[in-house]
Amino acid sequence: MLEKRNFYINGGWVAPREGRDLQVIDPSTEDTCAIISLGGQADTDAAVAAARAALPDWMHADPADRLALVKRIGEVYAARAQDMAQAISLEMGAPIDMARSSQVGAGAAHIRNFITAFDKIRFIEPLGDHAPDDRIIREAVGVCALITPWNWPMNQVTLKVIPALLAGCTMVLKPSEIAPLSSIIWSEILHEAGTPPGVYNMVNGDGAGVGTQLSTHADVDMVSFTGSTRAGIAISKNAAETLKRVHLELGGKGANIIFADADEKAVQRGAAHCFNNSGQSCNAPTRMLVQRDIYDSAVETARTLAGNTAVGPANASGRHIGPVVSQAQFDKIQDLIAKGISEGARLVAGGLGRPEGVNRGYFVRPTVFADVSNDMTIAREEIFGPVLSIIPFDTEDDALRIANDTVYGLTNYVQSGDGACRNRMARHLRAGMIEMNGKSRGAGAPFGGMKQSGNGREGGIWGIEDFLEVKAVSGWDSAAG
Repeated sequence: MLEKRNFYINGGWVAPREGRDLQVIDPSTEDTCAIISLGGQADTDAAVAAARAALPDWMHADPADRLALVKRIGEVYAARAQDMAQAISLEMGAPIDMARSSQVGAGAAHIRNFITAFDKIRFIEPLGDHAPDDRIIREAVGVCALITPWNWPMNQVTLKVIPALLAGCTMVLKPSEIAPLSSIIWSEILHEAGTPPGVYNMVNGDGAGVGTQLSTHADVDMVSFTGSTRAGIAISKNAAETLKRVHLELGGKGANIIFADADEKAVQRGAAHCFNNSGQSCNAPTRMLVQRDIYDSAVETARTLAGNTAVGPANASGRHIGPVVSQAQFDKIQDLIAKGISEGARLVAGGLGRPEGVNRGYFVRPTVFADVSNDMTIAREEIFGPVLSIIPFDTEDDALRIANDTVYGLTNYVQSGDGACRNRMARHLRAGMIEMNGKSRGAGAPFGGMKQSGNGREGGIWGIEDFLEVKAVSGWDSAAG
């Protein structure tokens, strides 16, 4: 069993000042796989103080030096890829092959994409020809608290740490206490890459403890949080006392609108996407809206795919889904499946309990409900498990009404052979991202939502700009440089 109690503060590993032990559970076995410490106020204060002290030098460092550091981080990250995959698979249950390709791969891709985007950031530029002595200066927001979830650990850590570094911010990372092992390796990577002391710090803790301490801390200038809408609301309230900038990437209830003229793989593709990562993705297309003409065949296709989706332990190679992350998550999913049954949705695949022959681990049966109405609990609440709800619709207007009838607005999906229809849907769907006909968004595209899915954008130039303040200057002496 691993013992990883120390925190990374001011360029080194330090023992907790107010730590208390927490067991990290392997969701495939329900056994303890590691012991970490949850920090206290003294630990949070020490990390924030280190970040505050390092801020002046880092924010005014040559941008080329910040870029060089990120490039070194990318190199060390690639060298530690196998260690990272093993940690992610162990702590949150991603099957090892998926952990290597998608989980670790997401972090590598974000590092590359931010390096490309950085070339487009202008830290000092003229306002315009009409004001030759005016300059626009972009500078770091300041000390940032970065609070990340367990479901895509390196995806979210790199989406926050890398742009903050490039912008000139200093930071304290609080990873999920449920899945902390990958962020410990990440901290080792930043140390090996030569990150200056105090620029990057990491303290483990829970939301009620270190999370609240960071979001209320007077010396923290910005909070960037990914997690539940409930927690995002609490963080916003805490941060309001000191008028911090708050960036929130929250929940989703994505609608996948499949028209009768969609390609033959649309339903299969959508169901597989819903079940990916055991359904633990905020942008999962969990509401499948199907035009009435093809509804019955779509239900049968989804039922077949669910039945053919293997479930197995995270350390096994192969194309299967793993467990969900925790007992609490397993119980929540079971309660929502029961709610779907009691409210009258038609269960066509999966259902309550673990898969056949499994009596240990947080494994959930890939589940499909048909004949769901959009007022049912399973259509309203984010389940965060491998549960698909299929809803019939008749017309384009009908589909738009159902899709937009949600408090969330993260990602919607459209499947149609009619380009004009797709474009109309993209303009009228209320979500931060629209993906159509199975085409993923391009490298550097912004990630983020609207409504109760949050605010701000991650990725590309938008992700860097979210860590920058804009300063307007007049009377600039261009001859002085």
